[in-house]
Amino acid sequence: MDREDLYIEFGSSGVRGKLTLAGETVDLDDFRAIYARPLGLPVRQWEPCRVAAGRLLHEQLFEWLDVSPALVVNRPRAMQANSSKPLQIQLIAEHGFLVPETLVTNDEAELRAFWREHGRIVYKSASGVRSIVQEMDEAAAGRLGRLAALPTQFQKWIPGVDIRVHVVSADTFSAQIEGPATDYRYAARYGKEVTLAATEIPAEIAKRCVDLSRAMELPFAGVDLRRRPDGEYVCFEVNPMPAYTYFEAQTGLPIGRGLAQLLMSAG
Repeated sequence: MDREDLYIEFGSSGVRGKLTLAGETVDLDDFRAIYARPLGLPVRQWEPCRVAAGRLLHEQLFEWLDVSPALVVNRPRAMQANSSKPLQIQLIAEHGFLVPETLVTNDEAELRAFWREHGRIVYKSASGVRSIVQEMDEAAAGRLGRLAALPTQFQKWIPGVDIRVHVVSADTFSAQIEGPATDYRYAARYGKEVTLAATEIPAEIAKRCVDLSRAMELPFAGVDLRRRPDGEYVCFEVNPMPAYTYFEAQTGLPIGRGLAQLLMSAG
């Protein structure tokens, strides 16, 4: 950590400072655009003092990303809505999207009533921690004794085809995902396959995705939709740090080019 440092100064002229990485120092003023993926620090066997220094630098960098005059894709503060799925789904509904009926509870009786009402439901973490979306079944019901200690989000199961819309500023890139998996991201883990293909969505839905991302201060976002058999679109969540390369590799959608153009437009 003796080769990494961050100095920030706040004054009447704005935010200034210097960032040193691998022994090379650059002025913060030199940054015009930043693509940020603010992940946690890797776990390494460092001395305690180096771990503390690394955490401090990490925290300072996050704080600077929130106030930098540069174009930041995306600012850490804008990602906070993803830390609470119940909050995010309220924001989604406020912007005109249909959303699945949702219950967040640690009460088994309340959950079972919700299950009886809807027949088929799925569950996932209510926090921003990645979890596998799974359908509620008798095997899962056998573990409900744990529910009291861990409030969980349950949603009515929605039939249809998954659509991932990557929003890059005012542009959208849509991919259709088809397959038998409840959560297509983990299909291979359960021996299932999914197919991805570029697709078109109605202009009204595309605009709604752009407006929602803009309202959430996300120049770049992954909006998860499902097109029901009746043609209506339901929105599940907005990913503020989408792993777009998977979709680009499978569909040929020029998401990376759009992202690069957005960043270069700030130059």
